[in-house]
Parts: sequence; C-alpha cells; structure tokens
Amino acid sequence: MTGIGDTTPTLATAHGNVPKVTRPSALRRAWRWRGYYLMLLPGILYFVVFHYLPIWQTKLAFQDYRIIGPSLWVGLKHFRLLFDSPVFTQVLWNTVLISAMKLVLLFPVPVIVALLVNEVQGHRYRRFVQSAIYLPHFLSWIVIAGVFIAVLSPIDGTVNDLLGLVGMAPIPFMTSSGSILWVLVVSEMWRSAGWDSLLFLAAIMTIDPGLYDAATIDGAGRWQKIRHVTLPALVPTMATVFILNLGGFMSAGFDQVFNFSNDAIRDRIDILDTYVYRMGIIGGEYAYATAAGLFKGVIGMAMILGAHLVSKRLTGKGVW
Repeated sequence: MTGIGDTTPTLATAHGNVPKVTRPSALRRAWRWRGYYLMLLPGILYFVVFHYLPIWQTKLAFQDYRIIGPSLWVGLKHFRLLFDSPVFTQVLWNTVLISAMKLVLLFPVPVIVALLVNEVQGHRYRRFVQSAIYLPHFLSWIVIAGVFIAVLSPIDGTVNDLLGLVGMAPIPFMTSSGSILWVLVVSEMWRSAGWDSLLFLAAIMTIDPGLYDAATIDGAGRWQKIRHVTLPALVPTMATVFILNLGGFMSAGFDQVFNFSNDAIRDRIDILDTYVYRMGIIGGEYAYATAAGLFKGVIGMAMILGAHLVSKRLTGKGVW
C-alpha cells in the first residue's frame, strides 16, 4: 500500500501490467440508452419503410411489370420511351424552370427574415412576429390554395379590387400562363420563409457577442455589423442549406402544383412529380412512372454531390 507522497511503483506497474479497462458491450450500451433509441424508432421506421425499401422496387424501371405472373426484363426500354416523349420534355422544362425560380428567388428570403427578426428589440413583439411568420408553414397546401384562389379571383378577389381602384383591368392570375409561375413562387415564399429562417436565426444566436462588442468599439453601425460579422458567420449554414436544396431541385413541389392546377394552365406547371402520379397512379403504367422517378432521383443525387464538391473547394464547407 503506498502513501500519498510515495513514488514507489506498485507491483502491477513494475512488471508492466496495466489494468484493463472493461467497456460495456454494445447490447449493454443500447439497453442503457434504450429511452433515446425508442424515441428514434418511429423516425427510423419511416425512412426504412418509405425510403429504403422502395429502392429495391426501382427495378420496375427495367421491366415490363405484370401484377399477375413474372415481369419481363426489358432493359432501357422505358427510358427510351421517356426521352422520346414530347410531353416528358415539356414536363422536365417546367420542373427545371419552377425549381430554378424558387431556388434563386427564395433562397435569400429566409436569411433576410432571420436578420430582421434578430434586430427586433422588444421581447413580446419579437415573439408575436415569429409566431405570425411561422404560422403559414403549418397550413396545408389545400388551405393555402383556397386562400390564394379567393384573394386573386378576377371577380371579387382583394388584389383585383385594389387594382381596380387605380384603374387597372382585372388580371386572371390563376388561369394565366404568364402569372401562374409567380403565384407559385409567392405562395411558396409566404408559406416557408418564416419557418426556414429558424435555422439561420439559430446560427445567429451562436455568434460570439464579443465580436459585436469589438465592432462597436471600432465604430461599426448596425448595418456594418450585419455585413462584417453576421453574414460571414452565416456562410457555412447558407452553404449547407443551399446544397441540401439542390438535392431537391427536381422536386418542384407536388402538393403545391397539384392544388394550384387547373385546365387552363396545367401544361404550364405540370412537373415530374405530377407526371409520375398521373402516369403511375392514374394511368397504371408503373414501370414507365418508375423510370421517370428514377431519372429524377439520379439527377438530384448528382446535383447534390456536385454542389458539395464545389462548396468544399470554394468555402471549405460542405454537407460532410
């Protein structure tokens, strides 16, 4: 037995026998944190059932699917039919155009909203503003479509009533091929800008307050602090969000387009998701619809990988 100040090595260390530290087994660790794993279970099951298991069924894109009997392997037949279809070409163009408009025009909006909310001084007023701008996110597209159809009606809509006060003729926003794309963009902004700003607002909260104090000592004003402190700190978050948004570039919003569609402008806003729904669910052409869905998934994966590599090279930040 050694005392507090005794430096004589013990018998175990003298012979080089270091006591082994036993680690609990994986099962014991899983049992210890069983509560957290149970909370994760519903999310894991969702991704397994609706995202990972369907990957195996993408083989339908290379088969002539039969409900009864074996399916015949046909290789790239459905892809050739897909690319030869003028309807698919129009649908693809609509998808790219709508997604590009949303990505370019809407990406800065949540950042601006987060910066504005961060500048609100009163605590109660700030909570009220946050609640007001987050609320549309929890509305379904059925409700939002009904609101926009009523507000933009050429007969008794609020917007056309205001245009009439200044002597302008009513505009059929919901049936005009020239305005329906902007309706999609504005409605998407109204629904998602507030909620999407949460991530950027959280990133702002992690900025060291000492940076703002140093900027104040240097004589920086409010806008100079935003430009030289806040925005540079948001660059990694903005890069990650932009890359993830590119991953869903080919998904222009099925729920939104489906609820805003009508016979007058359906060809103008028909996108890949609605095309797959129409051909697969309604038309029963499961193999053809699977080929279209697989094409969309591959393009989305390629875009997110490319954006990740470019972001890593330019900013040093990426998804991983």
